[in-house]
Amino acid sequence: MSDSHISIQSVHKIFQTDDKEVIALKDINLEIPRGQFVCLLGPSGCGKSTLLNAIAGFSLPSSGEITTEGRPVTAPGPDRGMVFQEYALFPWMTVEKNIAFGLEIKGMAAGEIATRVEALLRKLGLFDFRHRFPKDLSGGMRQRVAIARILALDSPILLMDEPFGALDALTRRNLQDELLRIWAELGKTVIFVTHSIEEAIYLADRIVVMTYRPGTVKRDLIVDLPRLRDPASADFNALKRELGQLVMEEQQRHHTAELAAAVD
Repeated sequence: MSDSHISIQSVHKIFQTDDKEVIALKDINLEIPRGQFVCLLGPSGCGKSTLLNAIAGFSLPSSGEITTEGRPVTAPGPDRGMVFQEYALFPWMTVEKNIAFGLEIKGMAAGEIATRVEALLRKLGLFDFRHRFPKDLSGGMRQRVAIARILALDSPILLMDEPFGALDALTRRNLQDELLRIWAELGKTVIFVTHSIEEAIYLADRIVVMTYRPGTVKRDLIVDLPRLRDPASADFNALKRELGQLVMEEQQRHHTAELAAAVD
């Protein structure tokens, strides 16, 4: 436990609706070492984003505890950077101003901000677009800016909630490769939410499959495939079939629950 960068211990999350309680997470226990790339995988309604938001400090557990480097998570903090599926850029700011914004809020010296922003612009292929506004960029370029803005803060933990879900297949693969390059270079601890089995296998050191509500850990497995991974390989597809069966079981539980609710 002392080696864990993120420790999730007996976490439950209950939401109160108008007429009932909804158990979103139940008895989640995970120990995530520094520098590991973890994907949370499962169908809609399994609590992936709820767990990510709890780690981020946006929504605290109903019971249990989450710690980072031994410190309890009680609110959002500078050690955790969050990237959403929606790009959440300021439309009135240029690319470089969007990336610099968090550093300016922190009160960093202007010269240091300029140096850090330029390095990220070059690292993510954004330098030629630094004076553009978000409306002038493609979806993939906007997501690059969102990632650069989080990387500028140099948080050791990177939390990503389906950040490539709205992108076309080619742009998605390009950004996956870019993310892997940055992760390998910077040594961030990454927790990445996805509903794509192929994306999880392509990216992760470790895949945590979650059950349909209440969200629990159905399977926690290490992806023992060499990088860069070939989605056409026999080993990749064997793991894809195994994970597909696990997720399909939970998807079926989801449909069954929906049908039962409709009958009631």
